[in-house]
Amino acid sequence: MGFRDLKSPAGLQVLNDYLADKSYNEGYVPSEADVAVFEAVSDPPPVDLCHALRWYNHVKSYEKEMASIPGVKKALGKYGPANVEDTTGSGATDNRDDDDIDLFGSDEEEESEDAKRLREERLAQFESKKAKKPTLVAKSSTLLDVKPWNDKDMAKLEEYFRSIQVDGLVWGSSKLVPVGYGIKKLQIQCVIEDDKVGTDMLEEQITAFEDYVQSMDVAAFNKI
Repeated sequence: MGFRDLKSPAGLQVLNDYLADKSYNEGYVPSEADVAVFEAVSDPPPVDLCHALRWYNHVKSYEKEMASIPGVKKALGKYGPANVEDTTGSGATDNRDDDDIDLFGSDEEEESEDAKRLREERLAQFESKKAKKPTLVAKSSTLLDVKPWNDKDMAKLEEYFRSIQVDGLVWGSSKLVPVGYGIKKLQIQCVIEDDKVGTDMLEEQITAFEDYVQSMDVAAFNKI
């Protein structure tokens, strides 16, 4: 497996043990193997790791000449003892046997695809049910007070009002209410869909009968 993390105490201990009977990491002269390991160590090993420290100081003496040191630099894991337990978790993927590589995808990937497909199917079902579910229509019950110029023909006045037919408007009951001096006003109820009909629109259409209507007020307005 070779060297791993040479900045950790465990990694430095492996290096120290490896150099106990060696002057260099490969062969009998400084090589690119020593350069690679030296760069990975970066700082002097502690004094209790005497073999690693001795090697470090020796290689450091070649620091200005490292560019001319012979050899071909390889990955750090290619140097050092062949059987070293990797306690850092690094290189675990690099050291898998080729037989462990699944060229057709793992079961976990297949399950992930199945889960994705199931989620999409459930989402489609939810959207379909949501589309079929009837939308709640907001409505309001409105009571209108209409004062006429005179109350001689209130039936005709009401007939005019009920002639206003728009989508979202339903006329209800009506009655005549005394306002004083023998004069009566028309009080009429209607139900409107809030998104389609507004009281401003009703007032505009009702007061358009200006020969009959003096004013219009909203006496009550309640959400249904």
